Amino acid sequence: MRLANYDGRAVCVTDDGFFDLADVSDGAFSSSLDDVLGDLKTLTNWYASTQPSATHHVDPLEFARESALGPVVSAPSQIFAVGLNYRHHAAEMGLALPTQPLVFTKFASSLCGPNADVPIPSDTTDFEAELVAVVGKRARYVDVENALDVVAGYCVGQDYSERVVQMMGSPAQFSMGKSYRNFTPTGPWLTTSDEIASPNELAITCHINGEEFQNSTTADMVFSVAEIVSHLSQIVELRVGDIIFTGSPDGVGQGRTPPVFLQKGDVVVTSIERLGTITNHIVTE
Repeated sequence: MRLANYDGRAVCVTDDGFFDLADVSDGAFSSSLDDVLGDLKTLTNWYASTQPSATHHVDPLEFARESALGPVVSAPSQIFAVGLNYRHHAAEMGLALPTQPLVFTKFASSLCGPNADVPIPSDTTDFEAELVAVVGKRARYVDVENALDVVAGYCVGQDYSERVVQMMGSPAQFSMGKSYRNFTPTGPWLTTSDEIASPNELAITCHINGEEFQNSTTADMVFSVAEIVSHLSQIVELRVGDIIFTGSPDGVGQGRTPPVFLQKGDVVVTSIERLGTITNHIVTE
């Protein structure tokens, strides 16, 4: 199932279009996607038994480009991100592989829809395509074998990064450098976890102005999605709607010689196999 936040309302995306979940279910489910995430099992059973049809007919690829699409989760209690979590990315940065997940946060005020314009504050703003996992169950102390049971689904994300601010000071300011306005787009929809047998077997790409910059697979992760979820749960309580950015593959601007950073007018297209595509136009503040 694909669930989207369209103009502030929860919708289901089908191969033929989409329908408003609250309307078609006669109010059985909330119009808020954030609320729906807490009752996915009931929703999945209802969807399987009723097989509702699209009420708005549009090609899903066209729908994915809609400016009215909002972030998959509008008000998460926590946004986690993992740094240096792809082997080839660590190599391009000249850094050793981490021995445990390198976790930082992105602040909720940086969230935006999948196709939002992204204002860059400087000439050292970078791009990082990422697989995003969304938590569907409150949990602590989850073992790796059962960790994916906690995940509601997956979507495409971009971890935009202002590199000077990110590395400013000692220790570095990762969370600040990655939390400018619209630096955290997610979407175009949430693909529920029952549709993705293994989140670590997905192709992931990023193109800028039509040129390929990132082309990898989530199999290159140092720590799998299950390992990340389990690791986080040993320390914090995972809550419904929490967002986890799982790291970026090689090909980022900072890892190039010379570095390639974003400029006004750039168009950043990020895609993940079976999860869709998000598109961001780069503007200035």
